[in-house]
Amino acid sequence: MTTALYGAPTRARSLAPQSEPNVVPFIDVLLVLLIIFMVTAPTPTVDLQLELPNRPLLIAVAIPPTVIDIEPSPSGYRIFIGAEEHRLEDVAEVVLAHGLQAGSSLTAADVLAEAHVSVRARDQGVSYGAVVAVLDALTVAGYAKVSVFAQKAEGA
Repeated sequence: MTTALYGAPTRARSLAPQSEPNVVPFIDVLLVLLIIFMVTAPTPTVDLQLELPNRPLLIAVAIPPTVIDIEPSPSGYRIFIGAEEHRLEDVAEVVLAHGLQAGSSLTAADVLAEAHVSVRARDQGVSYGAVVAVLDALTVAGYAKVSVFAQKAEGA
């Protein structure tokens, strides 16, 4: 038997109680529980409902985007589509006519679903309510792709 420093036998030190817990059985139990939960977990039985288009989506390329400009005026605001001024009540119909001019095979439903319509305030004097009124008129009419032009302020 060998003696270590100070004359204590080496074998006695190896038989001393250890202070670290033995985690191997704990990990074994966790792995068994994990396997049990994975096997007994219910499989998802929900079916996904997809509505695929009936024809190719080449419509969006055929319809040019429509830009609606809003300018301030002494009586409130003026709405322009192209170079022509229109009333708020007529905006949805004019945009529909603009989209239908793009192709003879287009229907009103195609234009409502695929036409890109952008609203732009030409001046910072245009109120937020005017822009929202035009956006609301287009949304109520059923246009799916309506956006707002954003531009940097001149002094910024």
